[in-house]
Amino acid sequence: MFDVIIAGGGPTGMMLAAELRLHGAEVLVVERDTEPGEIVRSLGLHVRSIEIMDQRGLLDRFLEHGTTYPLGGFFAAIAKPAPEGLDTAHPYVLGIPQPVTDRLLAERAAELGADVRRGRELTGLDQDDDGVTAVLAGGARLRARYLVGCDGGRSTVRRLLGIGFPGEPSTTESLLGEMEAAEEPAKIAAIAEQVRETEKRFGIGPIGGGLYRVTVPAAGVAEDRAVPPTLEDFKQRLRAVAGTDFGVRAPRWLSRFGDATRQAERYREGRVLLAGDAAHVHPPTGGQGLNLGVQDAFNLGWKLAAEVAGRAPDGLLDTYHTERHPVAADVLDNTRAQMALMSTEPGAQAVRRLVSRLMDFNEVNRHLTEQIIATAVRYDFGDGHELLGRRMPDVRLGRGRLYELTRRGRGLLLDQTGRLSAAGWADRVDHVADTADTAGPGAGLDVPAVLLRPDGHVAWAGDDQAGLEGPLARWFGPSAD
Repeated sequence: MFDVIIAGGGPTGMMLAAELRLHGAEVLVVERDTEPGEIVRSLGLHVRSIEIMDQRGLLDRFLEHGTTYPLGGFFAAIAKPAPEGLDTAHPYVLGIPQPVTDRLLAERAAELGADVRRGRELTGLDQDDDGVTAVLAGGARLRARYLVGCDGGRSTVRRLLGIGFPGEPSTTESLLGEMEAAEEPAKIAAIAEQVRETEKRFGIGPIGGGLYRVTVPAAGVAEDRAVPPTLEDFKQRLRAVAGTDFGVRAPRWLSRFGDATRQAERYREGRVLLAGDAAHVHPPTGGQGLNLGVQDAFNLGWKLAAEVAGRAPDGLLDTYHTERHPVAADVLDNTRAQMALMSTEPGAQAVRRLVSRLMDFNEVNRHLTEQIIATAVRYDFGDGHELLGRRMPDVRLGRGRLYELTRRGRGLLLDQTGRLSAAGWADRVDHVADTADTAGPGAGLDVPAVLLRPDGHVAWAGDDQAGLEGPLARWFGPSAD
C-alpha cells in the first residue's frame, strides 16, 4: 500500500512527488503517456517558481538549462520597464522549455525515490475510510492512503469524483507549433513586429536549430481540441493574419489552445485531492499555468506528508483548498482581463491604451507584475504582523542565505533574539539563531524573529515565546515535550 498515488506525471505531479518524498512518504506516480511530451506549452518560470526551486536547492539545475531575461512589466503584452520595489532576489524570468522543466522535476522525484510508472492510465477510483483504490486501464488495482489528481484540464480524477468545473468554454482559439520557415529571418521579424502592433495573439520567432515557434489566431473554435491542426491550417491562418505563410514546412509538432476558464468547486473530496490544471484552467496569457501548478504542489506536499505521517494538526490538509483556491481564482480573473485587453475591437483597444497609461505609475505596474509572478500571494492566517501569510523572500544571514536553510522542507524559526525556543518541535522545525544582513540585495528582515512553514510562508513574526507556541502547534502539531 502506498501513502500517495499521483495521477499525472507532468510538472505538478512530479513537483508534488518530490515534496512528498522529501518527507519520507511512499509515492507512486502513474502517467498515461509512455514517453515524455515534446510540446512546448510553457516557455519559462516566473519569480515565485524560481524562488521555490532555490528553496529546494534545484535552481542551479534550471539555470544551467535556461536563459534569464530581465523582468519587465508585461501584463496583457503591454511592454513596460520593470517596476521598482519588487521584493525578490530573483528579478528575472527564466526562459526554459516545458519539456526541460518536466525532465528536471522528474529527475528530482526519481532521485528522492518516487516510483514513476509510465503507460499506466487511471480509469477508476474508489475510496473508503482507510484509503483509495485506483483502477488502471487493463484492470490493475492499486491501493493508497491518498490520491492526488494532477492529470490536466480534462482530469479523469475530477470527473470520477463528480466535482463541478464551472466557468466559461473557449470563445477563441490559437494554433501553436514549431516548424521551419523558408522566408528570410529579417523579413519574418519585420512582418511579425508589424502584425503584433494590433494582433497580440500572433507570434513567430526563432528557437534554434532552424525552427520557429509560431502562434496564430484560429478562424474559430475546434469541436475537438484534442485533434491537432494540420500544416495547411497554419498556412491558411498565417496568410489571413500576416499576409504570408512564411514558407512554413517540416513541423516538429502542432497543437492548439483556447481561452476556456474554469475552476474546480473544491480541491478535496475525502482522501482525493486535485492540483494543477485538474483544478483550474485558464488562457496562457502571462505564462502562469505551469507556475500555478508547481506552486499548488509546493503548498500541498508538506501538508499531505504530515497527514500520512500522522503528525498533522487538525484541519491542516483542508488549508490546501482554502489557501490555493482563492489564488487560482485571482489568476483566472487576471487572464480574463488580459484576454479582453488583447482584443482587436475598438472598445478593448481604448481600454488597453488607458491601462497602458496607468502602468506608467510604478505602483500600478508593480501590482500587475506581482500578480503574474505570484510574489504578492498572501494567505489568510488571521490578524497579526504585516508579514503574516506572505512568502519570505531570500534574506542574507551571517551564515549565508535564508533559502539555503530551507532545503530539507522543514519548518524554520529564524531567531534574531537568541531567546526563543522550538525545542518541542525539533523533529519538525529547525531553529536558527542568526542575524540578517541589513544592507544590500536580499536584506530586509526587520522583525526580531519569524516562523516559516515548509513552503516559506510566514506563520508568525515577533519576539514573544508565548505568542510563538500557538502558531507552532497550529501548523506543526502538538509539542513532543
